[in-house]
Amino acid sequence: MKSGKCAIGLRQTLRLLRRGGARLIIISNNAPPLRKTEIEYYAMLSKTGVHHYNGSNRDLGTACGKYFRVSTLAIEDPGMSYLVVSLSFSCRGLRYHQDSTT
Repeated sequence: MKSGKCAIGLRQTLRLLRRGGARLIIISNNAPPLRKTEIEYYAMLSKTGVHHYNGSNRDLGTACGKYFRVSTLAIEDPGMSYLVVSLSFSCRGLRYHQDSTT
């Protein structure tokens, strides 16, 4: 999370989804079910991909480099990361493979 822009938390994620600026939404596995369905609904309306993180909100916060729990994360600009490309391909059943020879 050194490059790019992201929104952490439910309110910022919903605000970014309503604006249509989110490229990918990441939800932890222990987020409240009502919040999950609300985020998935807004993501469906804005045609944004949703990835269900296979870890708790503590794990997602640690993965973001934060010292607090993060249940939802919206990526607005991936920066130098291939995360959005690889997760969007894996969500569709395709595999993203970066060739090491190029």
